[in-house]
Amino acid sequence: MIEIVSEDRCVKCDLCVDACPDNVFDAVPDSAPVIARQSDCQTCFLCELFCPTDALYVSPLSEAIEGSTETDLIAKGVMGSFRREMGWKNAKPRGTAGDMSYRIFETGTITP
Repeated sequence: MIEIVSEDRCVKCDLCVDACPDNVFDAVPDSAPVIARQSDCQTCFLCELFCPTDALYVSPLSEAIEGSTETDLIAKGVMGSFRREMGWKNAKPRGTAGDMSYRIFETGTITP
């Protein structure tokens, strides 16, 4: 479940808002998005994948971990860790060049 949107790290790009299939976030002009409907989060990690600045923390657990502050999570290196483990950089997957299921959309014959 989405736990944190870091005000300090967020660059206000709203990629997480756009990526979320469950409409968990609300965009706020000139500010970081807010977690408006946390209970709707399905823990798909898409928001964390698309965040270019590791400003989000999605917990794989359905309940918040007591004592896990943003400072603690940064120190542990888990802010954005899912994105890094999946090999995403700048909101794009890496290592997919040989995956034809991904590249099929580049041919122009099929549109997503």
